[in-house]
Amino acid sequence: MPVAMAIPSIASKDLRRLFTFGSGVGIEVGATDLEVVVARVRPSSIQVLGRLTIANFAERPAAEWGAEYAHFLKSAGVSHLSATVLLPRREVIVRQVALVGVASRDTEGAIRFQLDTLHPYGDDEICWGWSPLGYGSVMVGIARRSAVDRYIQLFTEAGIAVSSFTFSAAAVHAAIRVNGGARAHPDGFVAVNRVGGRAVEIYGESPAKPVFSAEFETAPERAAVLALSELRLPPDTAPQKLEELLPKPAVNPVENDLSRNALPYATALAGACPRLAPAANVLPAEHRRFNSRAAFVPAAVLAALVLLMAGAMMAYSSYSQRQYLRQIGVQIQKLDPLARRAAALDRQIAETRVRAELLDRFRYQTRNDLDALKELTRLIEPPAWTNSIDLQNNVVRITGEAPQAAPLLKILDSSPYFENSAFEMTNRSPSGSGEIFQIRSNRKRRP
Repeated sequence: MPVAMAIPSIASKDLRRLFTFGSGVGIEVGATDLEVVVARVRPSSIQVLGRLTIANFAERPAAEWGAEYAHFLKSAGVSHLSATVLLPRREVIVRQVALVGVASRDTEGAIRFQLDTLHPYGDDEICWGWSPLGYGSVMVGIARRSAVDRYIQLFTEAGIAVSSFTFSAAAVHAAIRVNGGARAHPDGFVAVNRVGGRAVEIYGESPAKPVFSAEFETAPERAAVLALSELRLPPDTAPQKLEELLPKPAVNPVENDLSRNALPYATALAGACPRLAPAANVLPAEHRRFNSRAAFVPAAVLAALVLLMAGAMMAYSSYSQRQYLRQIGVQIQKLDPLARRAAALDRQIAETRVRAELLDRFRYQTRNDLDALKELTRLIEPPAWTNSIDLQNNVVRITGEAPQAAPLLKILDSSPYFENSAFEMTNRSPSGSGEIFQIRSNRKRRP
């Protein structure tokens, strides 16, 4: 199903907030209750106008709780708004489809071409919708037509105008992009949301997987670890609460606890700005009702803004660049003394470290020399003797006499103090009783 037309690409990201204008009603279909949130989105702030819980809706006459819903919208001053309904997770199958290289105008056709491979419903009639994810991928939601028709009949009997049936992954994905919040997490994130009992819903994004959404019957910490693995994010990535990722409302009633009502709030935001952050809609087009008086305001505003921006963008770009360079220059002037001081401190630290290492080497050299001399005294036993030992940092030269000089090389190399021993000179003793030798041996580095 086609998604709402996105904002024209000519619009600068710096002006994105100018298009965050609208109001939305989000309805989460729970096991027994309906959670309703009304949100108003403006460029400067977001306001939650009200929250309502419709208890036991499935066991009550639709007209009864429909009147309760209508009274709530009237008290919030938004009776004209159509609702965006968040279907239960079990009713919708969510798939991510990679369409790299497919033109935007051909996206729906490409999805339709492989639609039969994306669900297990066989020949059963289905309803489906999609929304873009970036990275050349789209998110597709698929539901049985019988399940969708059941909810259509339910809300029709209640007299509730509905513009969209969506699902949690699409609603959250759209909501966090209402004010550009996704740009604050370019490397990805994992968010945790409790949905009752031990159930934990995980939502995450990463460059490797544009969207991950799943529900776990386990501890939040364990669920977060599984999500990090699926998203290929570093294991030390700290999970966040879902309400922390959603745009923070400037006005929020006390009864609207976002830690427990994050999903209906996200659904309301997705419904408030469908052109700015589209969410997949599985409601068939013939059943969509758009009662908002502001439905055509964005088109009129865009037409005027495009004309204005065409002349203003060039001037704005030049002006913003000059302002940016001026601010950078001011900051450089402020920080330059600190930078020079930091560089001087770095040099002083490096010099001090070199001096400390040199002192440590001198301190340990005498002890190492004494240990080496003691080792030589042990290794060269009578009747062998030495008349000269030249100890240097890395080398020792030993001059002396022994009955047989050759075994001394092996004896020295077996020591933990010496290695690679070799003769520099060997001669027969003038007395003929032994051999005069000069041995050069490398000293092993000691800790």
